Amino acid sequence: MPRLPAFALAAALAAPVATAAAEPPPPPRVVVTGEGQAALAPDMALLSLSVMREAPTAREALDANNAAMASVIAAMKASGVEDRDLQTAGIQISPRYDYTNRPDGTQEARLAAYQVTNTLSVRVRDLARTGEIIDKAVTLGVNQGGGVTFANDDPSAALTEARKKAVADAIAKARTLAEAAGVSLGRVVEISEQSYVSGPEPFLAKALPADAAVPVEAGENSYRVQVNMSFELK
Repeated sequence: MPRLPAFALAAALAAPVATAAAEPPPPPRVVVTGEGQAALAPDMALLSLSVMREAPTAREALDANNAAMASVIAAMKASGVEDRDLQTAGIQISPRYDYTNRPDGTQEARLAAYQVTNTLSVRVRDLARTGEIIDKAVTLGVNQGGGVTFANDDPSAALTEARKKAVADAIAKARTLAEAAGVSLGRVVEISEQSYVSGPEPFLAKALPADAAVPVEAGENSYRVQVNMSFELK
């Protein structure tokens, strides 16, 4: 096998080093965070309604719960709530014990009853009827839960507006920083986002007289977008 001259071997070894040294360093960058927000009136209420029944046996408690929840579901449908907007969120069967203190300081547990809780998630698309539906549900047997939140079926318009505001905010911040540093703002290198939604605090329904109306205010949902943007500096 022929041997390379010493100067040829040295040149071959030095070539990669020379190539690497010729590559320019990456330009400096600035990373900023921008925020944008847009509000949208909700068009849907999300209810969580629970029926709890108690009886000496699990069978009796379940039967009583089934009858009460069937009445609630029937009332929801009669009020115009569609099948697709009714969903069972959970059924729980649990014993309840009474405890008595013994002379030695320990406790004796006695099975007192069985409790069955059935939770129904309801989407109300006619917001004006939200209070009426809560009223009716409580009258027919709902005695737990009652949480209500307000949502939008399609929040895309608000999110788009919030994204535009967030990007504009990030660009303005980056430009200010670049000008203060005496450099020019270059191209966008990287961008990422996080979205948030917030609205009024959940309302908890309590057992009310049959002729009482539940006051419900939908307010506005606020959609907030946060973007992280990286710019080259020139």
